[in-house]
Amino acid sequence: MRYFFEISYNGGHYNGWQSQNNALGVQTVVENALTKLLREEIKIVGSGRTDTGVHCEQQFFHADIEKEFDTNTLIQKLNSFLPKDIAIPFIHKVKPDAHARYDAVERTYIYRITRTKNPFLEGLALYYFKSVNIDLMNKAASSMLGSHDFESFSKVKTDVNHFLCDIKKAEWKAHGASLEFTITANRFLRGMVRATVGTLLDVGTEKISLKEFEAILQVRDRKKAGANVPPHGLYLVKVKYPSSVFIK
Repeated sequence: MRYFFEISYNGGHYNGWQSQNNALGVQTVVENALTKLLREEIKIVGSGRTDTGVHCEQQFFHADIEKEFDTNTLIQKLNSFLPKDIAIPFIHKVKPDAHARYDAVERTYIYRITRTKNPFLEGLALYYFKSVNIDLMNKAASSMLGSHDFESFSKVKTDVNHFLCDIKKAEWKAHGASLEFTITANRFLRGMVRATVGTLLDVGTEKISLKEFEAILQVRDRKKAGANVPPHGLYLVKVKYPSSVFIK
């Protein structure tokens, strides 16, 4: 039987989601926990990869498990066994060919910024004290909507067939001393959100103009875009699937 597991984690102590030979990924920690609890080797496939230090409010992975188990009991045991910075809130039965990565139709990220120094947000939001024009940043963000080639905002060495992404939402909002950028798309490239946020902040500080931002989007050259913002302000917050993959 195939299952979709929902997972959330604080990425501060991990080298991203993916299992690696010389560093600790969230995937390895979860696979080890499931294998020990179920007493069978479990391999998991995530809905996507998060980079080192990136946080996750909602990620999915699928696993094929032969043994019968009570869902609530396994959730309780997993959450007792896993480190404090990883949690499993839900397990869903899905169709045998359901795929956590390829069946996802939308993903949403939020980048969180604090405008005042706050020790309780250390490692959880970027402290950015410079004055920014949110209206300008939203105008630049609106030019990203729809299907575009985002090679200018992608890591240079990446194994993708194309750089096209369909952006459904890209918006800045201020909440008191906090500033959040929300972006939703069918897919994301490696480093894309952090490069986008860095470049939009350049617009907000008027380091570059709206026309220059739009030109960067068109030129397909990573060297033209702004610097990546640090990973600790970035959160994967939602992954959307068609209801047809789930067994009700």
